[in-house]
Amino acid sequence: MRQAQELSFASFDGQQLFYRHWPALDAGRRPRAIVLLHRGHEHSGRLQHLADELGMPDTPMFAWDARGHGRNEGPRGYSPSLGATVRDLDAFIRHLCRSHGLKIDEIVVIAQSVGAVLAATWVHDYAPRVRALLLASPAFKVKLYVPLARPGLKLLYKLRGNFFVNSYVKARFLSHDLERIASYDSDPLITRPISANILLALYDTAERIVADAGAITVPTQLLVSGADFVVHKGPQHTFFNRLGSPLKEMHELPGFYHDTLGERDRALALDKIRAFIARVEASPAEADLTRADQGGYTAAEFQRLQQPRPWCSPRRWNFALTRLTLATVGRLSAGIRLGWQTGFDSGSTLDYVYRNQAEGLTPIGRLGDRAYLDSVGWKGIRQRKLNLEALIADAAGRLREAGAPVRVVDIAAGHGRYILDAIGALGGAVEHAQLRDYSEINVEAGRALIRERGLEGKARFDKGDAFDRADLAALQPAPTLAVVSGLYELFPQNEPIRQSLAGLAEAVPPGGYLVYTNQPWHPQLELIARTLTSHRGGEDWIMRRRTQQEMDQLVAAAGFEKLEQRIDEWGVFTVSLARRAGSADQTEARAAESAGA
Repeated sequence: MRQAQELSFASFDGQQLFYRHWPALDAGRRPRAIVLLHRGHEHSGRLQHLADELGMPDTPMFAWDARGHGRNEGPRGYSPSLGATVRDLDAFIRHLCRSHGLKIDEIVVIAQSVGAVLAATWVHDYAPRVRALLLASPAFKVKLYVPLARPGLKLLYKLRGNFFVNSYVKARFLSHDLERIASYDSDPLITRPISANILLALYDTAERIVADAGAITVPTQLLVSGADFVVHKGPQHTFFNRLGSPLKEMHELPGFYHDTLGERDRALALDKIRAFIARVEASPAEADLTRADQGGYTAAEFQRLQQPRPWCSPRRWNFALTRLTLATVGRLSAGIRLGWQTGFDSGSTLDYVYRNQAEGLTPIGRLGDRAYLDSVGWKGIRQRKLNLEALIADAAGRLREAGAPVRVVDIAAGHGRYILDAIGALGGAVEHAQLRDYSEINVEAGRALIRERGLEGKARFDKGDAFDRADLAALQPAPTLAVVSGLYELFPQNEPIRQSLAGLAEAVPPGGYLVYTNQPWHPQLELIARTLTSHRGGEDWIMRRRTQQEMDQLVAAAGFEKLEQRIDEWGVFTVSLARRAGSADQTEARAAESAGA
């Protein structure tokens, strides 16, 4: 047996999480590391056999106890949200890279069941440049057996709040291996309850990841248990068929129960894992998505949205009826009326969404406005604002720690409410803030907001083109923190984005920071395209999504290194923090030059 070191790390909220590290046995290890993620209810100790049986003595291996499991403190089977657990995973991998000298593109993730859903979600939402993803019986759809169990759980959760559900699964339905069955039944660290909020979120998140599997380009192997009593195989096949990975393979293992990598005949699965890792390591590392606007997954989706549905399509008439309703009765809602006047993607609309106060003509109008403001997109926008404030504060703290001034520029600030809120929360830390926008309406509204808050000496609002590279490069005083929020998502082509980012890279000194947003997913994308209008001349509001990988590659190509990311629970909006690449000497010289200016 390989001997595991027992360690812990602090996750994003300070929670200490336990993990095991099996160091490489050979001094000259390969440029490879394996991260193992356990099934639901289990823990890292039950993965010892994989560290031994994979037969890779030249490879360090790691396995955590997910929050609410194993050796961790806190309620069993509980996490604040599934998104929090995925963020735990992101924090875990970052910790391994910092503390164990790993490179992200050397990491191979092997995950089972619920762990496989976490891994797939992390790769989809955070776009880490891992080397490969190996998923065994991912729990994309758990078999609940009880009729109407899922809607019943949702109703009960809504009426009484959170509660716990005990697992119905018996060990004999997980594996044919008698030793594994006995150890499962006797293991005191097995967590049989699962929090209802996690179980329900598991369904919702898995449906999103299966639907948008085309966004995943990491080399992926899928192992499907042929006689699985715990999860449905249909979504696993759908996920594989939709995968955007140029290198992918799926194997169905006849007669295997759900614990694929703990089955009696698991040597068959392990042989396929070893062969796939070898195949991956002989292939190119990463797909280039910087020209994904010209062809590919989201470009094809964008083209479909530009075409009207056939006359015989029921959805065409359903969207037409929805648009008519919003354009007539919907105008009783103040927010919907403003959307028709200025565009549903305008700075005025976003400012209204941020204020989040339902208004309208008659009680029906106010009720409709509340439903409008509570749509998933607008809830995501408000969470995006909170995430922006958090990462702007993070960047400001890093700058102050390095002894650099905090000079902020927001190149498309809308009315400026979110950026002024973020600056206000920093107190006197910000030396100067320049807000810019192309719309005169937004500039005037932003200037009024600056006067209202008494920030005339610290902030100014100018008219400017966020895609003019030369104009951005000449920004004075030189910003040390650039913010781009809700802008790039509105433009389908990548060339203007490249020019904008290049201008910011010239303006921001090495060691400075960029906070940027993205919209990798939206469940109402077609509804928006068929029913709402844009600020650009009242044309249909048709968006091309950028996968997080595509957006991150554009940022990296401009010379920024991504450091952190936040994402809402619905997977709609991300906010990321990146650092301008360059030497410390360049950073100090540029800061001194700016200070002298």
